[in-house]
Amino acid sequence: MQQRVLQKSPKTKEIASTDEFTINDQFSSKLIRVKIQTAIASKSESDPERQETRQRVDDDRKHEIEAAIVRIMKARKEQEHNVLIAEVTGLLKSRFMPSPSAIKKRIESLIEREYLVRSPNDRKVYMYLA
Repeated sequence: MQQRVLQKSPKTKEIASTDEFTINDQFSSKLIRVKIQTAIASKSESDPERQETRQRVDDDRKHEIEAAIVRIMKARKEQEHNVLIAEVTGLLKSRFMPSPSAIKKRIESLIEREYLVRSPNDRKVYMYLA
């Protein structure tokens, strides 16, 4: 016996714009767990919501960039600026493409919080402090 989460009327194989879909309240399965969320009436975000979402995404990305920098510096102990930026970009490119300026800002933030320090011999080299 086959049960369906959605029921279609009329019961044909083709889908037309006039067809109606309803949720089958009697659906139950011990093997499959289904979570159905209702659709929101307005699909587009307003400007304040869009800005708030963008701000949250940027904050999350800042933390991810910092975590990647710390991970790389923990393993290497000492790294040249351009090599570090390339490694961070390579590490994060599967999630998002961080800009070199954003990475540089995060490096400066880590220097201020004393996770990293510039090498006294070469200003382009960072050293990890633990």
